Amino acid sequence: MISRFTLLSCAALAALVPVAAGAQAAPQQPPTMAPAAPAAPGTAPAPTATPGQQQSGELVVDVVGGTSAPLGIAIPVMPTSDVVNTPAGRTDQLGRELAQIVTNDLRNSGLFSPVSPNALKGIAYPEVTAPSFDYWGGAGAQTLVQGFIRANGDGTLTVGCYLYDVFAKSELTRQGFVVSPGDWRRAGHKCADMVYTRLTGEGPYFDSRIIYISETGPKAKRFKRLAIMDQDGANHRFLTNGQSIVLTPRFSPDQKSVVYMSYLNDRPALYVYEIGTAQQRLLVNNPNITFAPRFSPDGRWILFSMAVAGNTDIYRVPVSGGSPQRLTNAPGIDTGGSYSPDGSKIAFESDRSGSQQIYVMNADGSNPQRITFGGGRYATPVWSPRGDLIAFTRISGDFRIGVMSPTGGNERLLTNNWQDEGPSWSPNGRVIAFFRSHQGGAGNADLWSVDLTGVNERKIPTPLDGSDPAWGPLRP
Repeated sequence: MISRFTLLSCAALAALVPVAAGAQAAPQQPPTMAPAAPAAPGTAPAPTATPGQQQSGELVVDVVGGTSAPLGIAIPVMPTSDVVNTPAGRTDQLGRELAQIVTNDLRNSGLFSPVSPNALKGIAYPEVTAPSFDYWGGAGAQTLVQGFIRANGDGTLTVGCYLYDVFAKSELTRQGFVVSPGDWRRAGHKCADMVYTRLTGEGPYFDSRIIYISETGPKAKRFKRLAIMDQDGANHRFLTNGQSIVLTPRFSPDQKSVVYMSYLNDRPALYVYEIGTAQQRLLVNNPNITFAPRFSPDGRWILFSMAVAGNTDIYRVPVSGGSPQRLTNAPGIDTGGSYSPDGSKIAFESDRSGSQQIYVMNADGSNPQRITFGGGRYATPVWSPRGDLIAFTRISGDFRIGVMSPTGGNERLLTNNWQDEGPSWSPNGRVIAFFRSHQGGAGNADLWSVDLTGVNERKIPTPLDGSDPAWGPLRP
């Protein structure tokens, strides 16, 4: 739990940093510079410029171009006003690690080409608000991120973060945070989110977490545990002990709980795990097999599938439990339900037509419509948090991750591997996490991510094998 995480005003942030001798003070409020125009619903963001191009004084990053020409950016080590030992470590070391967190986040997005903080010159504390623009321009940086960290008398830490346009020699934006020592890494992710959002016009996503299934052991006897971590793999911890198999975890909208399937007592059933208390409870108390759970956007309902008398349908139940309400009524298997962001529609997979395909219906189960007609089978539909796309797994020889419009049009496959499946969206709807199984008999799998260009594909670090990722919302 966060004990304290406060966003500082621009004026309060500026007051914390002295101005270097002979330098001009940075403005008390950042200049007004509008972000790139948002895309129309149902389309990918239109390219406004190639990375680093200036248009009418505006520095922008093309989110469609992928890794073709990432923007050069310098992120020097963040200085401290005074070297102090804190529960999180010495402030000078934390400044080095904060710069590295920002560097890694921006590099992993595929849109930026940062130089390692260790390869850059160090800056003095007063330089944070008075950059040496000529030096950074000569070093090839188009943009510059400078920040600081200081320990406060009440045990908290203050982290400031400034973004500069090197060529225009101007400040673009700034943010500052007061954090508890246990949350210092979050300040780095927040800083990276500020830079990413300001330069791309996209929403933030670095300050978020992923819950997944950690796996180990031989294929015939895999130990599967719930695990949670930051989106970059840090702050990893296990939530269950592996004594029973667990599958398909999904975050609640408020991130306080997780719903998942467990084979506890050799009975496949759904449980809700409260992250703050480490307590779990049975969701549906009946003898039928229940699986494939997912919260509604408002957090009031949990969608799931239940097998009754040889037929599997989609149901919903209040988060507190109670009597399930049946939403589908067709012969065959209906499963994998996912709500649209406004809660009005549900995408799901069904074999009612004779093969595994994706359908969309109203949230009350009415008017189901098939939306996939391509080659092969389609599974695991997941609605984008922006509402413009549905991600899926297409099975046609190999398993591949793809996206399409909610009506089934504009289908695009983003990966091309032997077995990629189980997509889950980042909070801003630009990146998809999934798991990749390896060929052979070991049954090993890893977590991966890919952005909507299909170009920036990367492995997500985990201490053991991983499957069934669920990317949580942006943290408050």
